[in-house]
Amino acid sequence: MFQFCIFCLCCQTMELLSYFLNSTDNYIQQRWVYFKHSFYYISSTTKSWPNSRNDCLQRGADLVIINSKEEQVISWIGLTDRETKGEWKWVDGTPLTKSYWGSGEPNDYEGKTEDCVEIKFHDEENSWNDIPCGDQNFWICEKTVAL
Repeated sequence: MFQFCIFCLCCQTMELLSYFLNSTDNYIQQRWVYFKHSFYYISSTTKSWPNSRNDCLQRGADLVIINSKEEQVISWIGLTDRETKGEWKWVDGTPLTKSYWGSGEPNDYEGKTEDCVEIKFHDEENSWNDIPCGDQNFWICEKTVAL
């Protein structure tokens, strides 16, 4: 009995590994990049925040959620206060706890409704900028993979 369970565990592990490798190959063929348990799709065109998010959702992913400074690239990120002004939330619904706002941000500059967030300068750690969601920008989709 004990040997059978170990055999089943090995089979399940091999199936998961096979699935992961097949998925990895498919993502790489579609220009996704793998980094720290996630795949990232980096756009080569610009869209509004809602259209960028929709593109990610159609790819089975969502706009990137920043968990480390290495994930910061000039683009839209999955952070917004569209539901409730001043309550910044990630696209998965979790509240913002760690931020990298640029000096004076967020600010609704010149009275504009700025409910979406871009990373303004990739070489500066604190460069998040709130801007109108209808502005055009590059975006990054993130799909987390679990083994």
